[in-house]
Amino acid sequence: MRDAGHLVRLVAVLVVGLALFFVVRGMVVPAGFGKYGHYRPGALDDNRARLVAYAGQSDCEACHDEVVAARKGSRHQKISCEACHGPLARHADKPSEFKPQLPVVTPLCQRCHEADAAKPKSFPQVVTKEHSGGEACNTCHKPHSPKV
Repeated sequence: MRDAGHLVRLVAVLVVGLALFFVVRGMVVPAGFGKYGHYRPGALDDNRARLVAYAGQSDCEACHDEVVAARKGSRHQKISCEACHGPLARHADKPSEFKPQLPVVTPLCQRCHEADAAKPKSFPQVVTKEHSGGEACNTCHKPHSPKV
């Protein structure tokens, strides 16, 4: 055991490292973590405190009959209005005070329709630069009923 000094130092380093790990973990990991697995229980309260941002499809349809009619039977019929126009709860609550801006069309359309091998073959896909020659999508397509 006279040559065991290096082993004692190694064990001491491991013990100090382990103690340091638990101290840092105690400071970083929130209280209650692990109560429901890897889920933080305080997240529910955080989410409840947020203001509602989305109005919902029924609120949009209640006022915008012409858009409902244009979308009827189109490929965009099942897409929520707020998927393209963004959260509109403030507009639904006070339509005269909050006027939403129209989205910039080409990047919005590209989000769903730019060619990507991961999308199903039946999904309309284009290479935008080749397809439109730089023109905005709504030059040829109507966003609510996209047939040319």
